[in-house]
Amino acid sequence: MSLSQEYKAILDKAIQAVHDRTFHAQYPEHPSPKIYGETADEDGKNAFKSLRKGNFEELQQGGESEWVGEEHSPYFDKPVGTKYPLISNDTLIDRAENAFHVWRKVNKDDRAAVLIDSLERFSKRFFENAYATMHTTGQGYMMAFQASGPHAADRALEAVAAGYEELGRFPESTVWEKPMGKYDLVINKEWRAVPKGIGLVIGCSTFPTWNSVPGVYANLITGNPVIVKPHPGAILPMAIVVAEIRNALRDAGFDPEVCQLAVDTQSNPIAKELAEHPKVKLVDFTGNSEFGSYLESLPKAVFTEKTGVNSMILDSVENLDKVIQNITFSVALYSGQMCTAPQNFFIPEGGVKTPEGTVSFDEVAQKIADFTDGLINNPKAGPFVAGTIQNGATCDRATSAADEIGGKVWLATRNIEQTIPIFENARTQTPTYIELSSSEKDKFSKEMFGPIAFLIKTKDTKESVALAREMAETHGAISCGAYTTDAEMKEYIADEMSLAATPVSFNLTGQIFVNQNAAFSDFHVTGGNPSGNASFTNPDYVNRRFTWVGMREPA
Repeated sequence: MSLSQEYKAILDKAIQAVHDRTFHAQYPEHPSPKIYGETADEDGKNAFKSLRKGNFEELQQGGESEWVGEEHSPYFDKPVGTKYPLISNDTLIDRAENAFHVWRKVNKDDRAAVLIDSLERFSKRFFENAYATMHTTGQGYMMAFQASGPHAADRALEAVAAGYEELGRFPESTVWEKPMGKYDLVINKEWRAVPKGIGLVIGCSTFPTWNSVPGVYANLITGNPVIVKPHPGAILPMAIVVAEIRNALRDAGFDPEVCQLAVDTQSNPIAKELAEHPKVKLVDFTGNSEFGSYLESLPKAVFTEKTGVNSMILDSVENLDKVIQNITFSVALYSGQMCTAPQNFFIPEGGVKTPEGTVSFDEVAQKIADFTDGLINNPKAGPFVAGTIQNGATCDRATSAADEIGGKVWLATRNIEQTIPIFENARTQTPTYIELSSSEKDKFSKEMFGPIAFLIKTKDTKESVALAREMAETHGAISCGAYTTDAEMKEYIADEMSLAATPVSFNLTGQIFVNQNAAFSDFHVTGGNPSGNASFTNPDYVNRRFTWVGMREPA
């Protein structure tokens, strides 16, 4: 498949955006009928309903021993119903190995053409994927559409662009001449970008597409076949993506086994066995730190995003209400189940400085509780912002947090199912805010996944920064928010947190939140602290997937 003018233009714009780091979106993030078609939403909903009725056969992988599927909708409180082909690890590896020796010799233009084609195909299924994401992860509709559709596709395209650039960094061949006096030494040299081998991408249950496609597409553009192993609780969103990759490969005349879906169940996991297989050379993982750290110990190229303890530093603000409106939205968004959600709010015991005077710690805490309550109680906003809880254990954690941790409860968690009338059995939980002192590090120095946040009273902002840095260096952090009107303090925070390899979002208000990362501009995870060893998408993210090998011969 050749790189058409249309696809070349898409690739060129993506490459330029990777260099400029300015706004670029190949796929519009709003589910507008004018963009995607008047019936796109209804068609997607009906397609999702059809997928719930039986086996997901469009992969056409074959060789399955049985069909399995245990996804459970946190909206319906019922099984999703879709079944997937269960194929032995040995079969998956053998097929990937066979496909590797053809795919590795395909030039980068043809690889890019197939991959962009797969994204164009996938874009026709954004709405279908949105409903699949809603009912496997619990995300609200808008987040499910954006994160699993346009934003994921842009992240995938970003990986293609970055890989394409790195594959073309050096010439394929040159004539090397060295003057030797009476004669010149002339040598023909060539260089090959040799892919590492089979890649394994292990997905998570909360962002099955957005977190997985960068690794999938980074592997494929650099010539590596990939086995995609989603979380057993959220298979369907990635099954749709894999199906379209396989369709694009097949229609271009390539072996579709270049990209395979591998499924398992909670009782019979296969990720460890696949990761340890000697023919698997690359592993991408999103999930808990324990398993991620184990994967990092393997003698392979491993790319991880693990858990972290994200901080919010409050020093001084221009408008306290706008700030609190922003930060409480960040906590409520998808009920705190985002890897970038803030958990530890460091607030000086002397209060937060404003143009009208200093607002005490207790006043700030009360405002946070009140603003959160106002958002959650708004039937037109709260349920759709908070979504539902993917895993019942997260509800239990939020419910028991106050009793187990102690501290003053500024806002207690509660169920909000009555605010989602179309989903009467939805599994929901409101945020809880618990006050702690800076001396209680043992209570706030681990990730409390879900709608749980701590309001931590510090001596001053310097101590807040020191604690935020310590949390990042010791336990990892993917994001940090900070509010200050003092230029020197802003630079101090930026410098301290950069040493902990943690990006800082300063003084956010309005419709931009600390949780959000933009493709082609923001690096997601830095790879510099315990929250993960990789960053998508920087050059290292694609360069570690292949090796430059030189050949030379006298002319």
